[in-house]
Amino acid sequence: MIKLNKLTDYAVVVLGQLARNSGKVETATEVAVSTGLPLPTVSKILKILSSALIVTSHRGSGGGYLLERRADDVRVAEIIEAFEGPIALTACVDSAMENCSIEALCPMKGNWNTVNEAIRTALFNLTLADMITTTRLEKSKKTMSQGAAQPVGN
Repeated sequence: MIKLNKLTDYAVVVLGQLARNSGKVETATEVAVSTGLPLPTVSKILKILSSALIVTSHRGSGGGYLLERRADDVRVAEIIEAFEGPIALTACVDSAMENCSIEALCPMKGNWNTVNEAIRTALFNLTLADMITTTRLEKSKKTMSQGAAQPVGN
């Protein structure tokens, strides 16, 4: 199973909160309270996101954090790479820092690059806005409940 760490998952929650209050500077404490995440976790996430130029930090009175760009300009791939590093299923890719002990003999050499690039492209095509909008399931439930509340004509 391919699994992101909790910090990456929580980063999307934190960014979702900042995106909902677009244009408003929020402190780490405010974000922690509104998301239900522990303050030390939120602080760590915001520091990483600031280093990745996804959020901007403002110091001083009235300081806090602000989403650097609009939610539809923040790519899910960027968020993942800020916390996980380069997106790759295996270490045997052209850009790998480590050498594989069977690289010279491996029949798969270079073929994982296609898979890795497909996954990276898919994640690059998803935005923060996509992640925070109402899901199709929620929309379906809402539509069904609205339909149930209306009288049916004979």
